[in-house]
Amino acid sequence: MGGILWLASYPKSGNTWVRAFLANLFANQPGPLAINEFNRFAVSDQRVGEYETLTGRAYQDIDDEEVNRLRPQAQRMIAASRPETVLCKTHSRIAVLKGSPTVEPSVTTGAVYVLRNPLDVAPSYADHFGIDLDTAIAYLCDPNNHIQRHDRLTFVYLGSWQEHATSWLGAPGLRCHFLRYEDLLAEPARGFGGLVRFLGLPADPRRFERALRFSSFDVLRRQEEQSGFVERSPNAERFFRGGRAGVWRDIYTPAQLERLIEGCRDGMRRFGYLDEHDRPVETALPIRQQTGAAG
Repeated sequence: MGGILWLASYPKSGNTWVRAFLANLFANQPGPLAINEFNRFAVSDQRVGEYETLTGRAYQDIDDEEVNRLRPQAQRMIAASRPETVLCKTHSRIAVLKGSPTVEPSVTTGAVYVLRNPLDVAPSYADHFGIDLDTAIAYLCDPNNHIQRHDRLTFVYLGSWQEHATSWLGAPGLRCHFLRYEDLLAEPARGFGGLVRFLGLPADPRRFERALRFSSFDVLRRQEEQSGFVERSPNAERFFRGGRAGVWRDIYTPAQLERLIEGCRDGMRRFGYLDEHDRPVETALPIRQQTGAAG
């Protein structure tokens, strides 16, 4: 059993972009892999099949308390589902809820963590969940924030934006590779190249270049327009929105900007989203302190 390599992020931070790159890299096709086939290469920890198998009951008859208690067993089942390492998408914060870990350490081999400026996360989060920007800002600053169960997906404990990042990037002993969304936008070849090296994948320049092209935002958006995307929220018109950095400058009121910075100040300082005067920056600055991430 190879265990689980987590692809972790706060919602709307670039997790799907990273999965798109890896799926196209692994598929190695002459054309882009269909966006609804990404789950061939990376599963989700929100899927309910393991819980139904463990209990012998339909998901609607399993409450959140039981899901929380069974989560370690469900993750062990995910790890055992393939002989090799399983890539598993998660939006969970690393924590212990009522005695059960949100991320089971016994089957965790490492993680890739994708971080994005919370000023850009909040508008995308609002669009995805069908809420207004003020509510999204409150959620990103809320240590009790979670995604409720919906359809056939389990609930997810998120916590606040900065607590989420710290839980992964400061986890003791976790082999974790840190990707910042803004760095991937600025230098995708460098950012994704570092990911390939962290994963120990063989260097193949032509294959790498194709995966970069096939996972570009324009290609992903065009595929969604043509065939839809199973991960699109029913609250949103589309999954792939702008895909840019700095869109917050045209959206926030001064009061909204102040509220989000106040709630995320320490994390924004640490990860380069505020300058030395605690003013938001257009592009991310160098990391001010050691993140604890490896790779």
